[in-house]
Amino acid sequence: MLLSFGEAEFAANKLKAIDIGQLSIGDKIKFYQSSAFSYSLTGNLLESAKARIALDPLLTKAVERKKNQSLILESLGLLPESIFHNPQNQTAGLPEWFAAAKILSTRNQNPASFNASLSAWRAANSQHPANIYLTNIENKPEDSGLMPKSIAVLLPESGPFTDAGKAVKAGFLAAHSRDNSSNKPVLRFYDTEKSKIGDVYRNAVSEGAKLVIGPLNKESIQRLADSAPLTIPVLALNHVPDLNKQNLYQFALSPMDDVAEITQKAASDGHKKALLLVPENEQSKRLVSYFTSSWQNQNGSILAKKSYNPKSDDYSSVIKKLLNVAESEDRFRKVLSYYPAAKSVPRKRQDADVLFLSAYSKEGRIINSQLQLQQAGNLSVYAMPTIFSGIVDSIGDNPLNGITFCDMPWLFDAAYSGDLSMTALRETWSQFPNTYIRLLAMGIDAYHLGAKLSTLTASPYPGATGNLTMANGNRIKRALVCAKFNMGQPELIGFTHSPADGETSKTGSFVNP
Repeated sequence: MLLSFGEAEFAANKLKAIDIGQLSIGDKIKFYQSSAFSYSLTGNLLESAKARIALDPLLTKAVERKKNQSLILESLGLLPESIFHNPQNQTAGLPEWFAAAKILSTRNQNPASFNASLSAWRAANSQHPANIYLTNIENKPEDSGLMPKSIAVLLPESGPFTDAGKAVKAGFLAAHSRDNSSNKPVLRFYDTEKSKIGDVYRNAVSEGAKLVIGPLNKESIQRLADSAPLTIPVLALNHVPDLNKQNLYQFALSPMDDVAEITQKAASDGHKKALLLVPENEQSKRLVSYFTSSWQNQNGSILAKKSYNPKSDDYSSVIKKLLNVAESEDRFRKVLSYYPAAKSVPRKRQDADVLFLSAYSKEGRIINSQLQLQQAGNLSVYAMPTIFSGIVDSIGDNPLNGITFCDMPWLFDAAYSGDLSMTALRETWSQFPNTYIRLLAMGIDAYHLGAKLSTLTASPYPGATGNLTMANGNRIKRALVCAKFNMGQPELIGFTHSPADGETSKTGSFVNP
C-alpha cells in the first residue's frame, strides 16, 4: 500500500527486488502497472514508459491496451532525443516508440507533414505493437471543423491593455503565417478601445466576419454579451464567471485551471492535508476560494492558510506561523520564565503533507529557502505556474529545487514542438517582457481554435496552452503539463490525468510494506 501514502520512491525500490519470473500473468500486470505509476510519480518518464512497454503485450482488453499505449507515447514525447543516444535505451523497441511519440507531438501543427511522417513510420514498422493505435489515429480525421473564411480579431491597440493585446496578436499572426492550408482565413483587426464594443462587433459582422476572436478585457466581454444577440460566434479571450450566452465561447489563461491542475497533481501523488500560502492582494482572495473548493473536490483538507507581503524579502514570521513553529517558540518562552536552564528545539506541525504556494519566482526562491531553514523538507511544495518565469535560469532558480508546478506545454519544447514552438518563435517573444510570454501561446491557440469550436467537446485539442476541452457554459478548459525544479531547471514529469485502469494513487497498489 506504499503508493497510497505517496511513498513512490520507496515503492519503486521495493518493486526492483521482486522476481518477475515467479509471478502469474495477473500479478505481472499489477507489477508493471505499479512500476509505471510509481516511476511517473517520481518524474522518471523513461522507466515509466519501459514498464508500460513490458505491460503492453499482457493486456487483453482493447480499451486497456489503447490507454496504456497512449501513456507510453505521452511519456516518451516529453523526453529529449539525447536520452536515446544511450545504448541501454536502444532495446525493446524504444527508438521506434520514441519516433512515433515525436511524430504525434506535431499532430495539430502541420497536418500534411504529420500524415506523411506517420505513414512513413508505419511503413517502416509494420510489426510494431503501436501500429494499431496509430492506424486509428491516421484513419480518423482530426475533426470536421473548418476554419472560417474571415476572422475579426478584437484586441486593445490603445489604453492600459495595449501590451497584452500586442502579445496575443503576435502569437496569432505567427500561427496564421505558418498556416499552409487551402482555407487560410482573411484577418481583420479592430481596436476595442476606440468605440463601444457592441459597435465594434456589429462593424466586424457587416464587413464579412464569420468569427470574432476577442475581446480581451472582462468588462468588454460582459458589455458585448449585454449589447445584443450574437449573430456569429465569439471566442472571448478571458473568462467572466456565470456568463452564458448563445454563440459565446470563453478561452482564458485562468487561475481556476491552474488551481484545478495543481491540486489534481498533488492528489494523484497521494497528498491529503494541505497548507496554503498566498500573497496579500485581491486576486489571492479568489485563489483561496479556488483552492478550497478544488482541494475538497479531491477529498483533501486545508489545515491552515496564511498570506505574505510580496514586497517583503523576509517571510520567516509568516512561515513560522503556518508551520506552528511560532506557537512552539511561545510555549518555550513561557517555560523559560519558570526554568531558565531549559533547552528546546522549536517543533513544527506534523499533520500536513503538502504546501500550496502562489508566488512569483523572486518570492518563491526566498520562501522555499526559508522553508528549508525551518526543516520543512518533508512538506512537498506545489506551486502556481507564476513560480516559473518561462525562461530557464538554472542559477537564479536553484533555490526553487523540489517545487512542483503545472504550466502550459508551449514553455517546454519536449511538450510542444514544431514551427510554433517557443524555440522556433524566440525572435518574436524576446521582444516582450517575461510577464507577457504566455500570451503569445494564447494567441497561437486562439487562431487554431477557430476551426475547433464545433468539435472541441468530442475531440480535445493539444494546444500550446494545454490540452483543450470544452467545459460547461462553452468555457474552454486547459489541462497542463507538470514539472519539478531540479538543479534550477524544470524537469517535465507528465501531463495531469487520472491513473490508468487498474492503477490507484490513493487506494493502494501491488506493493506492500
